[in-house]
Formats: sequence, C-alpha cells, structure tokens
Amino acid sequence: MTPAINAAKKAKVAHTIHQYTHDPAATSYGLEAAEKLDVQPEQVFKTLVVQLDGKQLAVAIIPVDALLNMKLIASAAKAKKAGMADKQDVERTTGYVLGGVSPLGQKKNLRTYLHTTARDMQTIYVSAGRRGLEIELSPADLLSLTQGTFADLCL
Repeated sequence: MTPAINAAKKAKVAHTIHQYTHDPAATSYGLEAAEKLDVQPEQVFKTLVVQLDGKQLAVAIIPVDALLNMKLIASAAKAKKAGMADKQDVERTTGYVLGGVSPLGQKKNLRTYLHTTARDMQTIYVSAGRRGLEIELSPADLLSLTQGTFADLCL
C-alpha cells in the first residue's frame, strides 16, 4: 500500500487500483500508463509540483498529453510567477519520487489545482504513488481529498 491508496481507503471514496509493469526506458510515464492501461491519454493525469514566486510549492494535475502553462498556474494560485519545483524539494515535501508523485497522501498538504477538462469525466487516473501504479477515481473525490480546485492550466 502507498500513502495515496491509504488516503483513498481512509476517506472511503470509490476507487480502483491499476498496476502495470513500468518500463524504465519509457520517455513519458503518463503516456506509458495510458498505453499500458488501454485508456485515452486525456483520462490519465500527471502530477506536477511547481514553485510559486520562488517560495511555496503547489500541485498542478493535468492530462499526460498536455503541457502546463506557467502563467495559468501562477494566475490560478494568485502568484506573480511559477516554475517547476526542484527535484529534492518535490521528493522531500511529497514523500514520493519523481515519476511516481501522487496528488494523494503527500507528506505536506499543498495547494492543488486540477485542469478543467477533468470536470467532464466520470473518472480519471492519477499516480497512486509509484511508477506502474495508478488510482482511478472521480475528479470530485480527488478534489475533496486534496482540498483542490478546478483551474485552466493548459492552453
């Protein structure tokens, strides 16, 4: 069990765990997950950690086939600017290694933003805290568990 799975179980939200054999040579963990789980890439979301105004960290959850727009995440977080967070800061703050960062069960609660396209989906897939492990749940449950909000994060 990972902290992400434990968080979903503890909150008693409906979820499904999907496991696949991760290929270390994969260039995109998210696209690999979509392919191996045989789901559309728009339904699989990646968890990115950004640094706002050079200080605090926040989480952006976007489709694996999309690119995070730094101006949009900064605007959503009411910050002047955003950039990708340092790898060590991400791992220390979330408790997960890059490529397996889950929005659920992080060591420290970070402000969380989910791209608006998830609003139209019954379920989405996000990392369950390890490469090769995904958790499927409703966007509403994901936002409830993370105290997150919908935001336009990609162009």
